Amino acid sequence: MAVDLLLGLQWGDEGKGKIVDVLTANYDIIARFQGGPNAGHTLEFDGIKHVLRTIPSGIFHKKSMNVIGNGVVIDPVVFVKELEGLDQFDIDYKAKLIISRKAHLILPTHRLLDAASEASKGKAKIGSTLKGIGPTYMDKTGRNGIRVGDLELTNWKDKYRALADKHEAMIAFYNVDVQYDLDEMETEFFEAVETLKELQFIDSEEYLNQAIKAGKTILAEGAQGSLLDIDFGTYPFVTSSNTTAAGACTGLGIAPNKVEDVYGIFKAYTTRVGSGPFPTELFDEVGAEMAKIGREFGAVTGRPRRCGWLDLVALKYTCEVNGVTQLMMMKGDVLSGFDELKVCTAYMYKGERITHLPYNIEPENVTPVYSTFKCWKKDLTKMTEPSQFPTELNDYIAFLEKELEIPIKVVSVGPDRTQTIHR
Repeated sequence: MAVDLLLGLQWGDEGKGKIVDVLTANYDIIARFQGGPNAGHTLEFDGIKHVLRTIPSGIFHKKSMNVIGNGVVIDPVVFVKELEGLDQFDIDYKAKLIISRKAHLILPTHRLLDAASEASKGKAKIGSTLKGIGPTYMDKTGRNGIRVGDLELTNWKDKYRALADKHEAMIAFYNVDVQYDLDEMETEFFEAVETLKELQFIDSEEYLNQAIKAGKTILAEGAQGSLLDIDFGTYPFVTSSNTTAAGACTGLGIAPNKVEDVYGIFKAYTTRVGSGPFPTELFDEVGAEMAKIGREFGAVTGRPRRCGWLDLVALKYTCEVNGVTQLMMMKGDVLSGFDELKVCTAYMYKGERITHLPYNIEPENVTPVYSTFKCWKKDLTKMTEPSQFPTELNDYIAFLEKELEIPIKVVSVGPDRTQTIHR
């Protein structure tokens, strides 16, 4: 059996959690392969809205195992609060949730370092969520990090103390006003670690490869979006991990030839949280209306999302980088009723018309070239079959499929798991 991947193709917030939840019934194992608690996956069903940060989105399905892979960074404090949020739903997460020993831990001082670093940048800040993600990945690549498997060692607190002391010296170096009570933070952290240790730690690469040999079906779940990839995103306004298909291989320990389908998730328009270039961003009442109708606020941070038209130049780029085999279009219902729709099909870049994503898409270098479409007026949220789609929506989908050369297999017409139409 092979592994299927599910990825976001924009700047995150595409609706990956909902689609994982919809697809989970087809898989034995859901495996999260990168990112940390800065990524919120929202699932909505039975009239209840759930926000997951680190736990894979298959946790609400009784038959699925959920794996947190080695590419993930875990904040024990946030993680335990997430577990507590599941208690009311009678979920046996001790039996259904397993964690890679090679996953790295976010320490309290990582969060403080994040805040100090961002404060030191002034107006040049990158829009960090201040969850300690960047500093944790820096320690990982700097070979200083503490991993889940270290918690099984008798001297892990000595390793913790040495790293935390180093972090405090670095915080002092930034010379910014960051107020904190480390004793209080550490008390909460160590208590959370004890709860974390009640879960099963595994050598996830061995577990997953044995599962493949045994014929188990596996869905790898990405966090954030492809345009936030540390290598291929809009650097430096990116996250600190590989959010693209390649990240699933390094974040789980599976070989590239084990990957079969790559599901690419995108919104019918575009959003972005935090700083960074955004060629199709709207600053008028149309953008404000998109944000209002689409409830465009961060699932974890609550930050408002910037909104704009669909950017096909960027979308083609992420489809190519990821090797997408199927597309899933989210939030088509949000666009119902607009006077017209626009899609960016090219950029004017330094006086030249281009259709690829260049090295620099800052506004002084890039001007979007748009195609305009009639908008559908019908409410999509009650529709259950593709045959009910208005002509304008079918035309929009057909245009995107022609341009991207990839089929759009799913159209989401609302936040609930039932509002998912397969084509």
